[in-house]
Amino acid sequence: MNVRRRSSAAALAAIAVIGAAAAPAVAADPSPSSSPSRTAPSGLYGTADPQYDGVWRQSLALLAQDTAGVVPSSTAVKWLTDQQCANGAFAPFRADPAAACDAKTPIDTNNTAAAVQALWAVGGHGDVVESALGWLKSVQNDDGGWGYSPGTPSDANSTSVVVGALTATETDPEKVVKDGKSPYDALLTFALPCAKDKGAGAFAFQPDKDGKLLPNADATAAGVLGALGEGLVAEAADKADAASCTDADKPTREGAAANAAAYLTATLAKDGHLVSALGGSADQPDYGNTADAVVALAAQGGADKAAGPLAWLEKNAAKWAAESGPAAYAQLIFAAHATGTDPRDFGGTDLVEKLNATGPAPQGVAAKDTASANADEKSDEKDDDSPFGVWWFVGVCLVFGIGIGFLLSNRNKKQQP
Repeated sequence: MNVRRRSSAAALAAIAVIGAAAAPAVAADPSPSSSPSRTAPSGLYGTADPQYDGVWRQSLALLAQDTAGVVPSSTAVKWLTDQQCANGAFAPFRADPAAACDAKTPIDTNNTAAAVQALWAVGGHGDVVESALGWLKSVQNDDGGWGYSPGTPSDANSTSVVVGALTATETDPEKVVKDGKSPYDALLTFALPCAKDKGAGAFAFQPDKDGKLLPNADATAAGVLGALGEGLVAEAADKADAASCTDADKPTREGAAANAAAYLTATLAKDGHLVSALGGSADQPDYGNTADAVVALAAQGGADKAAGPLAWLEKNAAKWAAESGPAAYAQLIFAAHATGTDPRDFGGTDLVEKLNATGPAPQGVAAKDTASANADEKSDEKDDDSPFGVWWFVGVCLVFGIGIGFLLSNRNKKQQP
């Protein structure tokens, strides 16, 4: 499970022993529509129409909760598992999960890979994860990558989110090959050389109709994480050289990630955030992709490399997240986690509380996020008599955890897309 917890790790370990017991590439912004056309189903996070992003936002919400040390609602987890088709794939939303999927069901790689990352993190759903991984492998393209829908040309975003699902489940992407090509081979075909006047080092979404690679900030952030073998939730690198674009005859995936990070750094330097143009209107701040860029920069070069856009998000993103819903809160939690920032005090906003309020109440708190845990460690050093230490959390978790099953973290769910 791709989760980092320090002082509360003992609590999780104890619970496991004692208790009885994750935007798709086709969308510029995976946040839910502000104009719902139907009532959101019970168990789903967010109230907007889930037709195009139900599984995506649910997966991100559950993954963000797990990352922040929250035990998600069993109802919310069941909502997600019920969305899976018999062949292992997920569509953005199935209004009647009891009805069998057919040729018209819009299954895709992005929602499937996001669901895999979320369900692996929360644990206990090895059969669902195994089936989803099998489907992802079955629709791998000959170039080693994936497109959004089965049979469509590979793109950087889809390939990267599937790589994240593979590595999250401890599956080596280099060993998931088609015609001798791995996902990393596919990703490198989308990387622009440093010699380009514009877009040096960036990733393209996919070649245009003339076969040219055009820089795409969204694809670049995804490409950095994919090339590094990271998922939606990523750790900050311990250290790295200053991001600079350096050509090589055959760039390594780490080299391509460094080149892409240099592109993001240069692009963010102007305004402190990425921008998106909407239908011919003036450029608008792109909060979601800026959050993704923060995760990518931290994963490639350390938290300090993402300090500028992180500060901008802390100052400006609260209103966007409130309007956009669970996926937006999740993206900000991922950015906070990657930089060691407290998601419960993100520019004065408790992102975890806000996310939890968009859906079923969580079962409890399994562990605190890293920033809060570090604060507790310092407090415990000063006052060993504090009643709010690690074992207090064990007690809380046991109260909420009775009957929910073991939080499985070993490999009984294994083998991924």
